[in-house]
Amino acid sequence: MAWTIGDVTVTKVVELEAPVPVAGLLPLASVEGLERHGSWLRPHFLEDEGMTKLSIHALVVQSQGLTILVDTCVGHREIPDHPGLTGPADFPDRLAAAGFPVREIDVVCCTHLHFDHVGWNTRLDDGRWVPTFPNARYLFCRSEYEHWTAEPGGYANNLDDTVAPVVAAGLVDLVEPDHRVTDEVRFVPSHGHSPGHVSVLIESDGEHALITGDATHHPVQWAEPDWGMAGDWDGPMGNETRRRLRAEHGRPVDGPAGTLILGTHYASPSAGRIVGSGDDWRFVAEPD
Repeated sequence: MAWTIGDVTVTKVVELEAPVPVAGLLPLASVEGLERHGSWLRPHFLEDEGMTKLSIHALVVQSQGLTILVDTCVGHREIPDHPGLTGPADFPDRLAAAGFPVREIDVVCCTHLHFDHVGWNTRLDDGRWVPTFPNARYLFCRSEYEHWTAEPGGYANNLDDTVAPVVAAGLVDLVEPDHRVTDEVRFVPSHGHSPGHVSVLIESDGEHALITGDATHHPVQWAEPDWGMAGDWDGPMGNETRRRLRAEHGRPVDGPAGTLILGTHYASPSAGRIVGSGDDWRFVAEPD
């Protein structure tokens, strides 16, 4: 699936999808609470008994001659503390089939350093973890990198094989949370889920799109910003981040189109608009 934002194209390449209980992601999301929003969550984002589908996918952004990969999924590896969770070995082939061979990726942007966003930073080659994208510059938010390298653990639990090898290869640039990748693509701070979390804002020819990263895991969080994820580094900060992003990128019901939201973990349809006012908000999906 691909979207066009002005002169920029964004293409989704799926690694894996899995059914999960929404309350497993968002502990405050009771079945009763979800049903308050059932009219717009169904059929795409809410199934029977509070289930939903979680997607792990990469987004490839083409801007001003650069091919930019945003987040690199789980990777084909065993994840500490998550037995049995591994991505398919053919993900690089899926990228190539979508038109993006690994050697043609110019920039890798990691919204944060949790295991499901850095996995394909590297691949196993003759027993060694080596960069998957040898011609790319890998961009990490400096505060995110410094925090997890000083205090490893939590969901950033495999930096030794996903981050350290690309640092050792000299491919990493540590950047600020408002770093500009091109004139059309820049980071915006969205801390809370992790200490240096960023989202990716696209602005081109008067159109706008926001790649969420893990500022949200599920569209209901635009209506219920205090429904944080259990693994949030700073829950209150994450709640405030969602309110701020909603204020900046939401639109009134009868207003202009507003920002296209590209959910990093939203299963199809992964794109839509935040619509509402006051305390009454919803995510209006747009067909893939």
